[in-house]
Amino acid sequence: MLPHDSSKLGATNNPMTEMQPEYEASVKRPKVAIADKNPVVRSGLQDFISRDGRFQVVGTVPNGGEFLALTEKLTIDIAVVGWGLPDMNGADVLSALKRRAPTVRVIIYTGEPGVDVLRQAVRLGAWAFISKSDEPAILVDTIAAVARGRMSLPYIDMQVLTSDPLKELTARERELLTALANGWTNLQIAARIGISHNTVKYHLKNLYDKLGVNNRAMAVALYMSATKDQR
Repeated sequence: MLPHDSSKLGATNNPMTEMQPEYEASVKRPKVAIADKNPVVRSGLQDFISRDGRFQVVGTVPNGGEFLALTEKLTIDIAVVGWGLPDMNGADVLSALKRRAPTVRVIIYTGEPGVDVLRQAVRLGAWAFISKSDEPAILVDTIAAVARGRMSLPYIDMQVLTSDPLKELTARERELLTALANGWTNLQIAARIGISHNTVKYHLKNLYDKLGVNNRAMAVALYMSATKDQR
């Protein structure tokens, strides 16, 4: 009988011991990119997501243009995108990705968690939407959910989310919103419609309240999004 080789016997009895490094290397980690105007946010997110170990951060950029260029150079599975970038907003990024990199799953990470922004994000194909006021662990859990093919959106009445935001406006409010979209100032609106400057401000406040927005820029963005869907 041949003598036993204890080293070979051990290897035979524990095949996973030798295979473990190769097994770990074969596990594919989702590739994540980050786009946010704030360098502190970018650095913090990169560190937190990388330390989790389930994901590979392949790039961080400060604006939409660089992010879109990154999607053409690298394979990106999931993108964490700030809504207000220096050169474009989240809606612009989502619209461009539909044409250029439709497989990238976008998580909108925003300090503007209003219904208007959420409505635009959902209509344009965002997979998830979370607030910058949430704990970082929530973002990591959201990335994990999206990686598994699950959408992650805050609880909200879906009827509010999918309804036409312009439907409840009066004729005067629609007229004012169209004027805003055309770039008119309050004084120009007052002169052309034939009402006082203070009346314009009063109507605009009511308009913003109905649309769930805080300012002129957000109202125009919502108008452009809604009318684009109707074309």
